[in-house]
Amino acid sequence: MSQGVQLHLALILFAPWFAVLSVLFWRYPRQPRGPARTMFDAASLTVATAAAFAGMYWGMAHADAGYGPMWKQVFATSLAYGLYLGVMAVALIARIRWLSRPTSLSRTVP
Repeated sequence: MSQGVQLHLALILFAPWFAVLSVLFWRYPRQPRGPARTMFDAASLTVATAAAFAGMYWGMAHADAGYGPMWKQVFATSLAYGLYLGVMAVALIARIRWLSRPTSLSRTVP
């Protein structure tokens, strides 16, 4: 296996699953959908992907090869997946809180 493929194997294998999670995050809930929500979702997905890449590279560089040749891949994949899910979980919680707070139009004036 070439070094380039070996280095990126963690993300190659998880790309379909990351795509499914990203589409679900982007599409639901369908409303409200405005420019601020679109920017927040795009930024969240970008940060999650960047964190997954960073975790994968860090894991490949710091995994102990004494546990076998596959350990680097297992460790890098675990870190990439965990970081992606962690960032997406924080973004989802932040978005739920943001969308559930009352807007100035829905407040009643005494």
